[in-house]
Amino acid sequence: MLFEAQSNEERRQMILNGKVINTLLFLSIPTLLVGIIQALIPLSDSLFLNRLTSVEVASSVTFSQPVLNIMIAFSQGLGVATLVMLGRLYGKGRMLAVKETMLQIFVFSFFIGLLLIPVCMFTALLISNNTTSEIRNNVYTYISLYSLIMPFVFLAAIYNSSKNAIGRPEVTFVRIFLLLILKIIFNSIFLYVLKMGIVGAVMASLFSYIVVTIWMFYDLFLKSGDIKLNLRSYTIKLPIIKRLLKIGFPSMLNYAFLYLGFFLINKEMEKFGAVALNAQGIASNINAICFILPSSIGTTVSSMISINMGIGNVKKSKDVFKVGWITGVTISILTIALILPISLPLVLTFTKVQKVIEIADKALHIYTYSVIGFSIFMIAQGVFIALGRTKVPLVMSILRIWLLRYIFILLTQKYLGLYSIFWGNLFSNTLAGIIFFILVKVIDWKKGIKAGK
Repeated sequence: MLFEAQSNEERRQMILNGKVINTLLFLSIPTLLVGIIQALIPLSDSLFLNRLTSVEVASSVTFSQPVLNIMIAFSQGLGVATLVMLGRLYGKGRMLAVKETMLQIFVFSFFIGLLLIPVCMFTALLISNNTTSEIRNNVYTYISLYSLIMPFVFLAAIYNSSKNAIGRPEVTFVRIFLLLILKIIFNSIFLYVLKMGIVGAVMASLFSYIVVTIWMFYDLFLKSGDIKLNLRSYTIKLPIIKRLLKIGFPSMLNYAFLYLGFFLINKEMEKFGAVALNAQGIASNINAICFILPSSIGTTVSSMISINMGIGNVKKSKDVFKVGWITGVTISILTIALILPISLPLVLTFTKVQKVIEIADKALHIYTYSVIGFSIFMIAQGVFIALGRTKVPLVMSILRIWLLRYIFILLTQKYLGLYSIFWGNLFSNTLAGIIFFILVKVIDWKKGIKAGK
């Protein structure tokens, strides 16, 4: 394969000197594939849960996911900082510094994941005591058991960011594809064969992540290559950790507030019962394909800009953004044209409960259109991340979820009912995309050079 044939230096030169559209599409292919696989993982989980368990179990997982994501947000924030730090070092050709920084971040992230296990268990107790009796026990079980997966989730997030930072997104595709296959296998074992219900859903994830972590360890520490890490040489380097936290903390808050907003929105949906929550979960998992694709383009844009800004190439970085948002919008429109005509058959693969089908199908015909604004939002966010200005995405995410969406839902729920949540998605994503696009057009890109020094 061409991806394997290129050395790291050849890949770096392609990003720095190659034609933007060719490089973007070349690097986006594996990133887009990663996005599709990432969407298929919760989609397949939802399919198993809806087919092999009850509406209450499936809706409990839907309700619990934003709670878990609030803690997973810390790994995503560290991943953003990893992308920025390694991208700058890689752009300058400082390979020894890349390896040293990567090792520091991996070890630090793993221990943060371990520390979150008791936090997750306490959160399970707190959240479940404030939910309806329909889902209370399942919510507690799912969140508390999922805490065991946290360290592996952190390692996976850093692994993905590290590979994207050095222009190797195809490696993250291999990891995520392996995870999908393992999830299908273990879901079949724990849910279909052993019929373990919500416990089986967690066990399927746990065993899948353990196997993938073993593979990642081989790839990073045992496999021969020019970026092979040596765990025996590890001693903590506080300056690297401090810089990691300085860059990553705004993104941690960004994602945490984002998922907290989703949790509060789920609380609004909870008022309409387990059926409504289940329908929302099905619609969201189907739409994940639409929304992850623009996110994947945003990751590629961020990686390319970060590497180019490492040598102060502002013009090339601006070209990357322009090509990126046009590509993202084009993909979004094509995705809408693909998904909406087959929305009902897609919903029917998950459930035969008529009320769930009705809500989920109507939801898809409302907020699938918001993928266009979301596409621009995510690609513009990638620019600010690459420039090291991670406080801007924090503010914008709070604006998008809390001000534009959550308040919209509260103000219109009396008139739109449960569908206010889906109209809120469309309103907030569209307006946030417009605002963020304007911000990228007026910022001083040269400050991004100074931030990387």
